[in-house]
Amino acid sequence: MFDRTKNLRLSVIKQMEIMATQFPDTISLAQGVPGFDTPECIKRRVEKALQEKVVAKYSLSPGIPELRELIEIKLARDNMFYDWEKEIIVTAGSIEGITATILTITNPGDEIIVPDPTYTSYREVILLSGCQPVFVSLNEQKGWAFELKKFEEAITSRTKAIFYCNPNNPTGTTYSREQLLSLAELARKHNLFLLSDEVYKDFIFPPRSERIFSLAEIPELRKRVIRFFSFSKSYAMTGWRVGYLHSDESVIREIIKVHDSLVTCAPVISQYAAMGALEMAQKEVINFNKEYAEKRDFVCQKFDEMKNFFSYIKPQSAYYIFPKIIKKEISMGFPEEKSFSWRFSKWILEETHVAVVPGIAFGENGEDHIRINFGRNQKGLEEALKRIKKFLQKQKLV
Repeated sequence: MFDRTKNLRLSVIKQMEIMATQFPDTISLAQGVPGFDTPECIKRRVEKALQEKVVAKYSLSPGIPELRELIEIKLARDNMFYDWEKEIIVTAGSIEGITATILTITNPGDEIIVPDPTYTSYREVILLSGCQPVFVSLNEQKGWAFELKKFEEAITSRTKAIFYCNPNNPTGTTYSREQLLSLAELARKHNLFLLSDEVYKDFIFPPRSERIFSLAEIPELRKRVIRFFSFSKSYAMTGWRVGYLHSDESVIREIIKVHDSLVTCAPVISQYAAMGALEMAQKEVINFNKEYAEKRDFVCQKFDEMKNFFSYIKPQSAYYIFPKIIKKEISMGFPEEKSFSWRFSKWILEETHVAVVPGIAFGENGEDHIRINFGRNQKGLEEALKRIKKFLQKQKLV
């Protein structure tokens, strides 16, 4: 009866959040929610739109023209040149844009190559589209880097696209210009689309200072690259559900058909919030990045204090750390769970009332890890890590 959904699963991240509700004093470091409120300048832009009574009706399906013009200007500043009228769609968050895109470019039975580990919901969207995700492991020893040979070996006659997020969720690492150009050459050789999810692009930490490179900057790739962005992370707007995608006109005119069928248009009130973000909130984004960098250093210091139990690669970006559990001879219970990282995450939740995400949620290559969102408020972050360390000390594990 439910053939389309029988192999889907509720996001493991959401499962952890639901389990965490059984403990009133839970501190959640699971879901990727920023620790900031939406900036006041964005709220004022929304208040103005409400006063002008312009939010009660649908916008055009691709989005409010003024917003798309602002997006075009923003993209141009980042060396990406796309026509607001024909090449940009405002979406109901990035995941709706991703869903509309995969439904557009694939046929049932196609394959999409995905780095492993990567964001958990990609698998579900690909399966929902009737396609098959093909996971290719990243090299942890080389900072979770692409290994081009593995990607090429994964390509078959059914492969339609390579789909990655940069910066990477959950590892907090970024792909170099050289890695991405090599991937682009592979896509050109085999006539593949490149789906680039860049929702964490604004959070880059020292010693790196330059912005991330995007394949959407290369004019020769514009018919091959489809790039996604969300206002959720950069502007602390996860609840507003608004983002955008862009590509060549020949691609966008097909995606818009699916986007219109799915949502008609992105929430209009949220589109005005997005306008406020682009018009006035860049200073806040810079401040967010500075605070996340400080929290990155703090959380790394705390994991250094638990180095007998965890190892980690220092995040370069986003607001996640993905530590590896190096002591596995632990009696934790939960025999129903085959995954070690699932058992460990449940154990930590029950014993410390701290919610983390098991690494297996992000692919088999993420097993033996956990993901921690260090973007939450500082007080909660300090208390959560204190609880974990104290518990592991009690178990004589650190």
